[in-house]
Amino acid sequence: MGLMHVALLCSLMILSFSSLSSSLSSNYYHKSCPKVESIVAKVVSDATSRDKTVPAALLRMHFHDCFVRGCDGSVLLESRGGKKAERDGPPNVSLHAFYVIENAKKAVEAVCPGIVSCADILAFAARDSVVLVSRSH
Repeated sequence: MGLMHVALLCSLMILSFSSLSSSLSSNYYHKSCPKVESIVAKVVSDATSRDKTVPAALLRMHFHDCFVRGCDGSVLLESRGGKKAERDGPPNVSLHAFYVIENAKKAVEAVCPGIVSCADILAFAARDSVVLVSRSH
């Protein structure tokens, strides 16, 4: 299977897991935060230029997020007090590149405060990672 097929397959997977709602849209943030996708893509690209493991890490992170209870961003939450978060569970302790999602969220919040969910940012980042890798080959 070629890299473009993988990118398409991953994009379809991301879209299919993103929401069970009948109002699923590929341009959901078109009016409320039109620059979200370009902001996330730039953060992912910048991180990838410094660390070539970022694309694989973000795709894996998105998979782990979707695997448990759907694509809800729960894998991004940190443990607090006596409550162990999904992020710190045995299958997820080797996940890395959380800083990329945190940087993307900060950049998005600076432009569109309170609009874009962390789960959507993770989905965009995973998609953009696959696109970046497919373009480099």
